[in-house]
Amino acid sequence: MYRMIAPMKQITSAPPDGADRPTVFIVDDDVSVRESLELLIASAGWQPLLFHSAQAFLEVTPATMPSCLVLDVNLPDLNGLDLQTTIALNGSRIPIIFVSGFGDVPMTVKALKGGALDFLTKPIDPTALLKAIESALLKSEALLREEEELQTLRRCFDALTPREREVMSGVIKGLMNKQVAHELDISEITVKAHRGQVMRKMSARSLPELVNMAAKLRTEDSPEVGPAALR
Repeated sequence: MYRMIAPMKQITSAPPDGADRPTVFIVDDDVSVRESLELLIASAGWQPLLFHSAQAFLEVTPATMPSCLVLDVNLPDLNGLDLQTTIALNGSRIPIIFVSGFGDVPMTVKALKGGALDFLTKPIDPTALLKAIESALLKSEALLREEEELQTLRRCFDALTPREREVMSGVIKGLMNKQVAHELDISEITVKAHRGQVMRKMSARSLPELVNMAAKLRTEDSPEVGPAALR
């Protein structure tokens, strides 16, 4: 059972109550632990959601609001470290805070190498936990914003015609208009027209910005993908 080593402090900067509150998922097989953490998290103004097992958590639809996971390592069946691996394989980037009464150095290292934001041991300091959750929710907010920007870029790229993608590929490789024209066997005037359409559809204000957008799109698929893959 968790024993808090410091009294709860009032959080004056907590978000207001409501359906759009950041969500803190709690996965622990000890009901008393879940209830004590529920009270602590709710007192900070966040929305706690409780789960008794890793399997129960995996059945839930990912939150669309900033969220994080407070995860006990020692769970029956699928343990916390295994759940962390499963979450990553599922493509989720939810920040994870591990808590355990039996933590050791190898376990902590494995959790942090797996991307965990923090690893807290019992007895839990409420202030430390709340600070860790606050950091995790800020990270989650940034990740959601990044994902939204990437989806916007993908929609813009999908709106390009095949020829516009070919021109974009040449442009981000640093080719001049006449070089792109020669490569594609079209006129330089046509290249200029397609290039203007690319800049407009991608909402790129400059060539460096377009190159940066292309880099983000390549990263979404594979770090090894080159400009030619954008054709």
